[in-house]
Amino acid sequence: MHNLLDPAILFFLFGVFAGIIRSNLEIPPAITKFLSLYLLMALGLKGGFALQKAGLTIEVATTLLIGMFLAVVIPILGYWVLKRKVGSDDAAAIAATYGSVSAVTFITAGQFLDLNGIGYGGHMAATMALMESPAILLAIFLSNYAKKQKNINIKDTLHKSFTDGAQLVLIGAMIVGLLTGDKGESIMAPFSIDLFKGMLAFFLLDMGLMVAKNFKEVMNKPIYLLMYGVFAPPVHAMLALILCLLFVVPLGETIILMVLAASASYIAVPAALKYALPKANPGLYFGMSLGLTFPINIIIGIPLYTYIAKLFIQ
Repeated sequence: MHNLLDPAILFFLFGVFAGIIRSNLEIPPAITKFLSLYLLMALGLKGGFALQKAGLTIEVATTLLIGMFLAVVIPILGYWVLKRKVGSDDAAAIAATYGSVSAVTFITAGQFLDLNGIGYGGHMAATMALMESPAILLAIFLSNYAKKQKNINIKDTLHKSFTDGAQLVLIGAMIVGLLTGDKGESIMAPFSIDLFKGMLAFFLLDMGLMVAKNFKEVMNKPIYLLMYGVFAPPVHAMLALILCLLFVVPLGETIILMVLAASASYIAVPAALKYALPKANPGLYFGMSLGLTFPINIIIGIPLYTYIAKLFIQ
């Protein structure tokens, strides 16, 4: 309930309500794109500043490796489960969507932890960036393997994945933060800190409107896909928790890894899949991630994973 009292979450719920009652409230696409790029730039700067202070330690390296492991295992498991129900392209696309991560869910989780006084390292932004692309590449290989196709254009696929504008601005901002350190942080604070909460609330308002628009389509999906969208994310989060317990990862980083593992991409991966897997149905992978998994994670998932992590880590 405490999470629902966060202004950003309330604006998300308000956006859902406005969409359900068919209000003419809308955010122009250009504004949505700007807000997305702003949030990623601010997030990258914050991560870069924190990395500059912390340096590359064993703890940081362990977290990065766990994130990369999850980014490989989750799409493989997802494809194995889904290929029995849908075609290879759709199974690969959904697996890639759920094997990748949601930057907005990550940002919202960070705000929730800040609100509750739970610390976490800035290197988690780097972890998120590393977890975004492997699922896309794995999806293409799995789909082509199932169809016995050998003509995989690795060069084009890698270029499309790693030059995606959203990911590029995140990595670029992180490098800027890493290079400029404390001086850069003080200069950029009015931009990357003071404005951040308001911009996030505005963006989540738009996400609420989008969720409401996609809700009816999501409810028309086959029951097994709805079950996957609801139950697969918590399973992924528990896998992340087990790994974190094995490698003694601190509480804040554990929660973030659980949230990332449970999230599903609805920006970077769908954009890449339109190019990489044109025969896959966007209504499945995009509708499920945005219309189902995203709101569940924002409203229920983040506080739930925080509560579960606290049971095991003090």
